[in-house]
Amino acid sequence: MAPSPALRCCKRALNWVPVLFINLVVGWSYYAYVVELCVSSPSKAFGLPKAEKEQYEREERAERQQEILKKVARNLPVYTRTPGGAIRYCDYCQVIKPDRCHHCSTCEMCVLKMDHHCPWVNNCVGFSNYKYFVLFLAYASLYCVVICATVVQYFIKFWTKQLPDTHAKFHILFLFFVAALFFISIVSLLSYHLWLVGKNRTTIEAFRAPVFGNGPDKNGFSLGFSRNVAEVFGDQGKRWVFPVFSSLGDGHSFDTRLVHIDPEQANSVLQQNGKGPADGETNPCVLGNNVQHTEDDTKEKTDGGQMVSVTVESEP
Repeated sequence: MAPSPALRCCKRALNWVPVLFINLVVGWSYYAYVVELCVSSPSKAFGLPKAEKEQYEREERAERQQEILKKVARNLPVYTRTPGGAIRYCDYCQVIKPDRCHHCSTCEMCVLKMDHHCPWVNNCVGFSNYKYFVLFLAYASLYCVVICATVVQYFIKFWTKQLPDTHAKFHILFLFFVAALFFISIVSLLSYHLWLVGKNRTTIEAFRAPVFGNGPDKNGFSLGFSRNVAEVFGDQGKRWVFPVFSSLGDGHSFDTRLVHIDPEQANSVLQQNGKGPADGETNPCVLGNNVQHTEDDTKEKTDGGQMVSVTVESEP
């Protein structure tokens, strides 16, 4: 006896349950990995202490608010300022922005070393996933090259009318054009970001130079080509081409070409403010706003009872 139409319909619906389950797992894994893992926000150490936060919120004068922020920023490894010379503070996230950190209005959060918001993945590209983004562009470019290289012979046969007159030839023609167009656009974007890596800039910094104590400087974070590349891809070349995190630092502090501080100085500052580096991790850091420097090659200065070794390099 043949099953009833209703039973057949239920059976077909049940057959889609495993497919729906797999899609839900993939969707959840994408959210967990890309959103929760690959998006980095500032540490709580950059938030205002309770007393200063209440004082900041009560204060209506911008000048007085800046005094409060400067007081807190003295204990943080921040060096960049707003174009007007003020402490960079995010009222939405209520944190003092670390160097190279920016607020994304789409993600509604501050992102460490933010490069840009990518609509294609609906996510920000920043410190924690910039290497993955560059590798994605490289992998995509390579994929387009393979497609073009293997399809070009059929493309030539299509134009010389050596292919059978079937619908397949139109797919081949369209595939070649799509792969070629995507290759041109992707390799252009890849070339631009490789140039940014070599200069140690983000897309935001390429359009708007970061402001330091001595004014805007588009090359402020450039430490030389090899060190610039190492900051993104790591200091072990064998890990560069693999999608594993190998970028240097923690995204909260960065060396500059003008001033360098002993990394232990930044570690102690972050530990005092509620954040310490992971075991075996060292933090590159920058000069805090409370340390003055001169044009001497090397100086020893005291900051809060600690001896800070300051090295000033001449600009190229």
